[in-house]
Amino acid sequence: LASPETSVSVSARNAAVGLAKASGSTGPWEKFCFGLDASALQERLFVSEENVDGFLDAVLCPSVCSQSALESQPLIEVLDVTEDRIQIRLK
Repeated sequence: LASPETSVSVSARNAAVGLAKASGSTGPWEKFCFGLDASALQERLFVSEENVDGFLDAVLCPSVCSQSALESQPLIEVLDVTEDRIQIRLK
C-alpha cells in the first residue's frame, strides 16, 4: 500500500477507506479482508470476470453437476467496472 494516498472518511453511519497500491505493485486486486482484528476477518471479492465465474459456478452448478449441465451454463463476461456501474455480458 502507498501510505500517503491512503485515506479514511468516517461519518455517523458509514466509514470509507481509500487504498492505493504502491508504485511497484501491478495488476488488479482480487479480494480484501476486513474485521475488528486479525482473528475475525471477513473476506470480500472485487468484481472481476474470474470472481464472477467462480461465484456462478458455485451457485449454479454444485460439484455433483453433470457435463451436459456444465455445457448449458451461460457465458459471463465482465466488460467494464467503474465506481458507479458494472457492465456484464451474458451469452
